[in-house]
Amino acid sequence: MPARACGCSFCTKHGGVWTSHPAARLVLRIADPAEATRYRFGTGTADFHVCRACGAVPAVTCVLDGRTYAVVNVNCLEGVDPATLHRVPTDFEGEAVADRLARRRARWIAEVMIEAGPD
Repeated sequence: MPARACGCSFCTKHGGVWTSHPAARLVLRIADPAEATRYRFGTGTADFHVCRACGAVPAVTCVLDGRTYAVVNVNCLEGVDPATLHRVPTDFEGEAVADRLARRRARWIAEVMIEAGPD
């Protein structure tokens, strides 16, 4: 499984190692919305979903042309053998906003639904 280990200070501190596939589908279920927050920084074009209880960041979403795209933090997945991960260091510092959004359209999960409440 490809995993991009972002080198920015936020991702480094929160264990942000991201994976996605443009043909995948993702349901991001937030069991207790009171325990979740969204954080934006830098270009302000993505929402980092942060658990207030433990500080984990399981996903990042970005809305482009009315469609929600996402990446998932492999460090938040259960039952994944770390040996199956192909971690590659990445650095998006200095990337132009237009290039960043184009990369997300091309590489991020393109079918995302966010649900609130228990299973």
